[in-house]
Amino acid sequence: MKTVQLKDGKERSALRRHPWIFDSAIARGRADPGETVRVEAHSGKFLGWAAYSPSSKIRARVWSFTETQRIDAAFFHDSLARALAMRARLGVASNGVRLVHGEADGLPGLIVDRYDDVLVAQFLSSGTERWKATLADALLELTGASLLYERSDSGVRGLEGLTPQAGWLRGEGPTARILQEHEWRLHLDVAEGHKTGFYLDQRDNRHRFAQYTRQMGFGEVLNCYCYSGGFTVAALHGGARHVTSIDSSAPAIALAQRNVALNGFDPARCTFMDADVNASLRQFITAGKRFDAIVLDPPKFAPSAAHADRAARAYKDINRLAFKLLNPGGVLFTYSCSGGIGTELFHKIVASAGTDAGVDGYILERLQGAPDHPMTLAFPEGEYLKGLVVMKTAPLREAAEAATISP
Repeated sequence: MKTVQLKDGKERSALRRHPWIFDSAIARGRADPGETVRVEAHSGKFLGWAAYSPSSKIRARVWSFTETQRIDAAFFHDSLARALAMRARLGVASNGVRLVHGEADGLPGLIVDRYDDVLVAQFLSSGTERWKATLADALLELTGASLLYERSDSGVRGLEGLTPQAGWLRGEGPTARILQEHEWRLHLDVAEGHKTGFYLDQRDNRHRFAQYTRQMGFGEVLNCYCYSGGFTVAALHGGARHVTSIDSSAPAIALAQRNVALNGFDPARCTFMDADVNASLRQFITAGKRFDAIVLDPPKFAPSAAHADRAARAYKDINRLAFKLLNPGGVLFTYSCSGGIGTELFHKIVASAGTDAGVDGYILERLQGAPDHPMTLAFPEGEYLKGLVVMKTAPLREAAEAATISP
């Protein structure tokens, strides 16, 4: 077994059971892509068994911190079984479930979603690529599924020195499916949709939005970056009078329209715009438009912490514009799926946007990904999706004036 030895003092992260070993932490040792290596501290103390990746800044990803553990087919079978058992206990209200969530399940670089009868997997690291056949066989055995589609077409593979791969890995058939989620249904295509075909991580947030819409009686709703219209359908289920949905992708708009029709809603209750969100928000302000609720669910502006400054400006701008478009007492549901933007920073960005818009707001809730997309104590980077529910209060100037009035 090949050994990778860390520089003196660089073992602290591994001792806390964090699974990433960066290239800058390594003193000596190398291996082939995906090959299992023994990771040692500078003193020679065992730290973990890891998959080596010669092209990535994350030079090794730890499979196990137990010295007696063998990294073989039985190890992956048992790891997958634990991940599936955890999901079985959650009682997810959908036929679409995240079965494996990478590092959180002890399988760095592996993402597996189930959509009804088909599994969709992303093998995003050198380690999972090397063990792909073993993982595929174990997944089919443990789930009882016969169809497995690969969506290893993320740009992350390029950082590992891997080429994009997509297509049927086991079995073959149609790629379109109907997702049942809470009280509604949604079209998806595992070959064409984003990520593995859909954004399952927002499942419970869509349901929460429907509940808010029903409870607060939202009339005019704006759904920005609507993609396939999940939040649009949720708003309609909650009783919204009218929903305006914007996305810069014509195929996404067409899919969102299909999803509205699939759930039997009157298309007259919807306006769909194939347009740039930022420009549209500015046009609405100029036209004097106002909304009772706005959803901001943009794509990943900051893929890493190195992009955080630029992304922060983009997040701040769209949130500032959204605050200006909200009616008094209106509610903003704002999200970031950027791993490079932490929860505290996102809060500061939204707060700064409110200040620039001249408004304050009550934070009604903090939101995150659905529980089948877990993070762990040892791997806080797993918290990539974060959201805030903010109710717009009086403009700051009015609030300041009210505070100066004697009782």
